[in-house]
Amino acid sequence: MISPCRLGNDHLLLAVRLTPNGGRNAFDGVDVSADGLAHLKARVSAVPEKGKANKALIALLSKSLKIPKSLISVVSGDTARQKILRIDGDPEDLKSKIDALAAI
Repeated sequence: MISPCRLGNDHLLLAVRLTPNGGRNAFDGVDVSADGLAHLKARVSAVPEKGKANKALIALLSKSLKIPKSLISVVSGDTARQKILRIDGDPEDLKSKIDALAAI
């Protein structure tokens, strides 16, 4: 399986495809787009206005990874479905947790 993660020295970059108004807050595995890039599929029940869906995504990731929300930030794709998130911390540890989420 292709990983949606890119490891840095003290952080991890995570590619996400977010579905707002998804009815529930959950992860739906990993998908590979036409250009061959993998992304974690996530859905949140929040609406895509004034950053509510992004906040819900960060809260869902924070809870799932058991890390503070302050360690997660949106690097690109603020208003798009495709996003890149930066998650500060031990990249190897974070990658193993995300791979476990992606396997659901």
